Amino acid sequence: MLWSAGAVARMLGVSPTTLRTWDRRYGLGPSRREEGRHRRYSEEDVARLRRMLALTGRGVVPAAAAAIALGRTLEVEPDLPPPREQEVPADSPPREVPADSRPPEVPGDAAVGLDGVAGRPWSPETRGFARAAFRLDLPLMIDLAGGLVARHGVVRAWERVLVPFLVALGEKVAARGSGVEVEHLATTAILEAVRGGVLPVSGRLPALLACAPDEQHSLPLNVLGAALAEKGCPTRHLGARVPAAALLDAVKLLEPRVVVLWAHAPGYAALAPVTDLLERGSDVLLGGAGWTVVPPGARWVGSLGEAVDAVLELNRF
Repeated sequence: MLWSAGAVARMLGVSPTTLRTWDRRYGLGPSRREEGRHRRYSEEDVARLRRMLALTGRGVVPAAAAAIALGRTLEVEPDLPPPREQEVPADSPPREVPADSRPPEVPGDAAVGLDGVAGRPWSPETRGFARAAFRLDLPLMIDLAGGLVARHGVVRAWERVLVPFLVALGEKVAARGSGVEVEHLATTAILEAVRGGVLPVSGRLPALLACAPDEQHSLPLNVLGAALAEKGCPTRHLGARVPAAALLDAVKLLEPRVVVLWAHAPGYAALAPVTDLLERGSDVLLGGAGWTVVPPGARWVGSLGEAVDAVLELNRF
């Protein structure tokens, strides 16, 4: 079956402008052309667009999400060097390892649900978190994610270790319809790992974080808040699905220097009161793939690191 751009836009809940933008920027356009008629989207084209929406909803940068949707390989530089083999003299007897010091056996990839995503060039840390996730071992996931943040900082732990797993997991969920329980527990673990003490505010609030109305994916903003706290920059996070009126009331009360809005789909972005926020004197940063059109005066940020730098710059940290 073939569909027009308008039909696909209605099917996915995005605007035709978004489809044209994704076609122009990333090559996610219709692949069929009927004689004497406009280009048409095939089932494969629509499946790629659905994957694009799912990935950007999890905080993946649009360019990276598009590359994955198109089947391109994303290289992830390992965080740890490969283990060095220890030289052992040929005449040395085999060394006995005490039973109580041997590491527990780890099931194979298929046994823990990694059979659909194991081919990616993951770092050892990403694979370790993935194995714990597919076992639904929440305490271990929290411990691993907390260790990642402690060793690498929030931005690097998110972009280099956790996002590759979340991307692959999103593909598994989209392709097979399984793994939602893994996704939910992984989100819980990451939230627990990045949840720190709320920093006190002296003077004007540096940044207010909020999802656009009806936007339910708030994890990227939770991670942003943790990354800013790591830099000593206080924030307040209003959470998911913030009504426009509630956001404006919060801005009136808190008077933040910067408002960061997250929307992964244009339908959600269209409901956000960006113009009203700008008129009230706040700098506005927009995150997520939903902002296909950036209102004059606002600024779109394409990654966690870019968002952190922008908030700090605007607050002169």
